[in-house]
Amino acid sequence: MTREEKAQVVENLTAVLEGTSTVYITDISGLDAGTTADLRRACFKANVKMSVVKNTLLEKAMEASDKDFGELTTILKGNSSMMISDTGNAPAKLIQDFRKKADRPILKGAFIEEAIYIGDENLEALVSIKSKEELISDVIALLQSPAKNVVSGLKSGGSKLSGILKTLSEK
Repeated sequence: MTREEKAQVVENLTAVLEGTSTVYITDISGLDAGTTADLRRACFKANVKMSVVKNTLLEKAMEASDKDFGELTTILKGNSSMMISDTGNAPAKLIQDFRKKADRPILKGAFIEEAIYIGDENLEALVSIKSKEELISDVIALLQSPAKNVVSGLKSGGSKLSGILKTLSEK
């Protein structure tokens, strides 16, 4: 690869890193072609973009980026693939589900909304992170709960009151 090609790859990776808030670095070495194809299909279905990257080029792109990737540059050793998603927990769920069939991919690290996670032991924590849509639905449910209680109380009270009035009128 010539210097110009490397510079172009670094520029493209920098643009990708700037345009996303969720980046997972994984190790998929040791997967055969069929399993890798299955992983790519699963990524496509989950709306996760996966690409194999050269460590030095990704490190240069991280350094050129305006974002602070902190310790993520230290984990760029061996084979690395990058998973990018709009949802913070989608790649973690995908990795967890895929590991039921294979022992890879292994999570090296993740960058989610300015937070950095290093190591495969953080996978459970990443799976439990709620997406923006899930948080909004939780807030809406919490806001609707008191109103639903008031409405149901008024409805039940109204039926009791009408029952009492009907009984009294019959006497």
